[in-house]
Amino acid sequence: GGLNVAIVEWQKDGTVALMIMNKGENRQNLEWAEAMVATYDEIMADSEIKALVLTSSDPKNFSLGVDVQWVGQKLSEQDYSSVNKWVRRNHDVFTAMLMAPVPTIAAITGHAFGNGAILAAACDFRFMRSDRGFFCLPEIDLGIQFLPSQIEWLKRAIPYHFLIRLQLTGDRVTAPELERHNVIIKACSSREETIAEAVAYAKTFNKSRENMAEMKRRTYKHILDVMANVDPPYMTAGPQG
Repeated sequence: GGLNVAIVEWQKDGTVALMIMNKGENRQNLEWAEAMVATYDEIMADSEIKALVLTSSDPKNFSLGVDVQWVGQKLSEQDYSSVNKWVRRNHDVFTAMLMAPVPTIAAITGHAFGNGAILAAACDFRFMRSDRGFFCLPEIDLGIQFLPSQIEWLKRAIPYHFLIRLQLTGDRVTAPELERHNVIIKACSSREETIAEAVAYAKTFNKSRENMAEMKRRTYKHILDVMANVDPPYMTAGPQG
């Protein structure tokens, strides 16, 4: 049997926390969300951390999004409580990346599809490798809708006209195009360079956590409002009423 690899782990590099997703395609299910939140909490408990870089150990994937197999199985078992718990916990992961009291930087080291792209967009900044990997919102072809709050934080990371194209076409785009639209800070030549550049950028931050947290609360207030007041009806699976 193989080693029991942690779903997520983190390494400390001076003032930077390198948060590494370790489950290959890094498909998002309840176990993944719980591991992500626990690791994030551990990172934030270290007061020396001034920036967080989120990446993947897989040679070709950042995150392929929702674990559709897991969700499908739970729905077929009519285990709606697990699915609903996952939706809420996954939202906690996105909120952590969005509202962290330090800048969050996605080092997109491979494919970022659907919720994987949405996760990268929940971060404050992004870097991506240009030698391989697509960024894609395939929901239009899967019969899936975005939560209203997801659209709001996608709009903060992706210029609106370009976001509309990605949403309505499901086009797969690469790092050079994302760089042209300022979705990423830099298209990097390799996986190693992507992580190195993201960490180097992360090391330029030495801001007050208190001020950063308040800055985000005010700037992202509309997103938090949508999360609290608009999302809930869309976040429940199973029989209603």
